[in-house]
Amino acid sequence: MSIARFWRETPRRYNLGGSKCTMCGTAYFPPRAVCPTCAHHRESIEKMVPFQLSGDGEVFSYTVVHEAAEGFEMQVPYALALVRTVEGPVLTGQIVDVIPEEVRIGLKVRATFRKLREEGKAGVIHYGYKFAPAEELPTPPHGGASAAARSSATKESDRASA
Repeated sequence: MSIARFWRETPRRYNLGGSKCTMCGTAYFPPRAVCPTCAHHRESIEKMVPFQLSGDGEVFSYTVVHEAAEGFEMQVPYALALVRTVEGPVLTGQIVDVIPEEVRIGLKVRATFRKLREEGKAGVIHYGYKFAPAEELPTPPHGGASAAARSSATKESDRASA
């Protein structure tokens, strides 16, 4: 994503700013100009208002990523989830501050502001939302990877040097 586009999307990335239809009450994230829920979509034009999501929700579905996309290699394994917010919209986000094996459907989470990635050698840092458990769960040791993943990596390293 280009830096300019990232900055244009700052309000929703940093504040979970969405929109809400004043006709039917449905909340959306990201914001929409027209409500697809209303029977007559055109009637909702100019009736969508800015709406702030609370950031509270629960894991609706998730996966544990072991083969990361470029730039996220140091974070594997990590949990990526669909989170249904209490207001209704479903957001995709990384689950942090927990061992990936402890993530489960129904886990109560809360949005948290975190570093998403660095772009290029200049080191432009992008921030946004991730989700952390709203309840106490085992946390990963420093570095983010689970103990099992580090143990496996250590064994591979030992075999390679033998």
